[in-house]
Amino acid sequence: MLAAIAGAGALTATSARATQLLPEWAQPSAPGPAPIPTPVQAPVDYLAVARKQLALQTRNIHQSDRVGIVDFGLPSSRPRFALVDMVAGKIDMFPVTHGRGSDPQHDGWLKRFSNAPGSLASSRGAYRTSDYYWGANGSSMRLAGLEADNNNADMRAIVVHGAWYADPSLIATQGKLGRSEGCFVFGEELLPMILYKLGPGRLLFADKLSVPPPAPTFQMPDGPLPGTENMIRTSANGTIPKTAD
Repeated sequence: MLAAIAGAGALTATSARATQLLPEWAQPSAPGPAPIPTPVQAPVDYLAVARKQLALQTRNIHQSDRVGIVDFGLPSSRPRFALVDMVAGKIDMFPVTHGRGSDPQHDGWLKRFSNAPGSLASSRGAYRTSDYYWGANGSSMRLAGLEADNNNADMRAIVVHGAWYADPSLIATQGKLGRSEGCFVFGEELLPMILYKLGPGRLLFADKLSVPPPAPTFQMPDGPLPGTENMIRTSANGTIPKTAD
């Protein structure tokens, strides 16, 4: 046992000497104060959003029992269509697509809104659900844009319909839904219920309501990177590039 203790002591001493030989930048730092936790945004109160938008659209919306709220601040991998029952105060969440013009990289996040014809993008703002019809995508429902940001909805044929690329099962296989051309598209199995509960004359409101998490940042050290002071660079000015082309 004494030999084992002596061996452990020798190993500790060796480790301490090895640490002293490390350059200053590689020395283990002393424990500092605990990091300040990043604030977490409270969940969006979709019932409050629905009440506010109904109050703003009193002259245009006459069916106020149910409201559809699309939270484009969430990615398409998350349920982001809130079907709000204004009488019971109940909220059900379902996946819904956004337009390919709003997400050119197809990473599942809406980057921009557009009301321009041909943009293939989603538009923000309040809509009034209109009549049912049978079109190229089967059962569908027309929408009337009520704001300057979406008043081209009829011209752009922005409607509610169903499609295979909006099926929630795609989230498990590819991590996101497919993209529409600006329409609000639901999975084909969900569509009949959505059309029934969000029938003509009701409010559909779309906007970025949730705030996406901040992108990670990395602070580059000033001056030469540790350990590169004596490196010979082949670039013209001999410096280490900070960014990649």
